[in-house]
Amino acid sequence: MAPSRLLSSEPHWEPLFIYGTAWKRERTKELVKQALQKGFRKVDTAAQPRHYQEALVGEGLREVYAGGVVKREHVYLQTKYTTPAGQDQNNMPYDPSATLETQVHTSVASSLKNLRLKNDSEEGSYIDCLLLHSPLPTIEQTLQAWKILESYVPDKIRSLGISNVTLPILQAIHENSAVKPSVVQNRFYPQTRYDVPLRAFCAQHGIMYESFWTLTGNPRLLKSEPVAMLAKSAEVSSSVALYALVMDQGIVVLNGTTSAEHMVADLTGIREVREWAASRGKEWLQITEAFRNSIEETHP
Repeated sequence: MAPSRLLSSEPHWEPLFIYGTAWKRERTKELVKQALQKGFRKVDTAAQPRHYQEALVGEGLREVYAGGVVKREHVYLQTKYTTPAGQDQNNMPYDPSATLETQVHTSVASSLKNLRLKNDSEEGSYIDCLLLHSPLPTIEQTLQAWKILESYVPDKIRSLGISNVTLPILQAIHENSAVKPSVVQNRFYPQTRYDVPLRAFCAQHGIMYESFWTLTGNPRLLKSEPVAMLAKSAEVSSSVALYALVMDQGIVVLNGTTSAEHMVADLTGIREVREWAASRGKEWLQITEAFRNSIEETHP
């Protein structure tokens, strides 16, 4: 049986949430500040004005840095290059008629500017991870975009990743790249059978698997027996119980709550589950094994 990911997590992974900034619109700055103030230390955004306000993410972060809440080096910050197909055709960070190389360079430049450390200077600006928001129409184009992004590593971009990806494409990138993928960000839900083979590949190659739609995409799991058992025994909410069991699979969870109360409750709840599990090892292992089996036996 695999060791408990939730119990054995290293300080680098603490807490096991990334704050998701999609669909926050004009509240983006306020919510990013709240998230960092409440204890989040990882932030996800994208150069995609259709769903993200990356400039407001940067404003919120700079105010948090200036206020002494946290230093930049203690924040994990990731953004994305989004292809024209995923953009609002009237509002995108590059000219869609430009070459792929120009699109990627312009998108990265906009992100480095939006997420800069200081209001009056881009000096020292960097991104911890930049993801392809999705594979491009062909594997050749996907590898071309990846190669362009590699030119920024490790100075302006520390690592690379990809979202909304299948295992064959991930394998192709891994086999044909100089800078190997560090992150995969996918929906964790039954339609993909919870990416069991893909997550095994990630574990084998040291790739961080991030989940989104963890709650909204899993109404069945939220009401499942392992979640109910953990929620009752550890005295936490069903959502926290589901988060904890997903994290125990080696998954880093995107959390996009807009409630300061829920930010605190989710972070506190995970710590409470960890403390409970440490003292109730046998019961914890029974619950996690039942949860793992329910995922691996899933059919869409």
